[in-house]
Amino acid sequence: MTGRVYKSTGSWYTVKTQLGQTYECRIKGKFRLKDIKSTNPIAVGDFVDFELDTKSDVETGVINTIHDRQNYIVRKSVNLSKQTHIIASNIDLVFLLITIDNPPTFTSFIDRFLVTAQAYDIKAVLLFNKIDTYDQETLDEVRYLAHVYRQIGYECIGISAKTGKNLDKVKTLMTGKVSMFTGHSGVGKSTLVNTIEPSLDLKTKSISAQHMQGQHTTTFAEMFDLSFDAKIIDTPGIKGFGVVDMEKEEIGDYFPEFFALKQDCKFNNCLHIEEPKCAVKLALENNEVAASRYKSYVQIIEGDEEHYRTDIWEKE
Repeated sequence: MTGRVYKSTGSWYTVKTQLGQTYECRIKGKFRLKDIKSTNPIAVGDFVDFELDTKSDVETGVINTIHDRQNYIVRKSVNLSKQTHIIASNIDLVFLLITIDNPPTFTSFIDRFLVTAQAYDIKAVLLFNKIDTYDQETLDEVRYLAHVYRQIGYECIGISAKTGKNLDKVKTLMTGKVSMFTGHSGVGKSTLVNTIEPSLDLKTKSISAQHMQGQHTTTFAEMFDLSFDAKIIDTPGIKGFGVVDMEKEEIGDYFPEFFALKQDCKFNNCLHIEEPKCAVKLALENNEVAASRYKSYVQIIEGDEEHYRTDIWEKE
């Protein structure tokens, strides 16, 4: 039988067939993917082949094959630095939820996420949430950030999960697609999903006032079928986003505004750090490249993993 993984709890996988039947499945023996050092060999979104286990009283399945992935998105495993964790696979669109405060989303986190989405060929849209709660100064900050990312080709939408502002735009983008929602804990993913599809009734928790960080409400990624021809993958809140499995020479290619300038650099293998006659550094001096983007790039190049979870975007 063939189906799609809708939920993973580490050892068991909820698999749904094309006929809409769901089975709890496990992996057959030691199952490892070629060339991917991952803590989870099977991810939500994977298409798999499985056979029913007739030996037990409860009807369960045993997964024996994973179909080739169209794409997937990974991050560093939290506990095992050399391992990766596949968040989800076969995604058409990823929405990154951003809040300026309560909790703050820093540009280093946004940029690392966008680099990963670009590298794995997944279209990303930035959703600036909670705009109904912001004062004028904070709204100006939203406008500035949206301007930075729109200039380099990313769609940015200001939304309010609570009032429903601009959620019609989000639903239009989602229709006919598998979308993933991600961001820090507390940015309002579950509230947003509940507003889009109230019948799901995902759990939400209030922001932890002590740390000004969201409490984790989603433990594992999970896919849901929606009522308007769309699927969503809800993910656990992510504190940090370490970039993995990239050579230094290719990282600049995943910054679209750097890639567009690359041909004008004196050296075709320019890292845009210390090389002379670098078009990216010239654009930075002329304020044609955002300082926050260049700062994120340098941190990734230098492997500054020390700060990727906590780095603070400093206003110029």
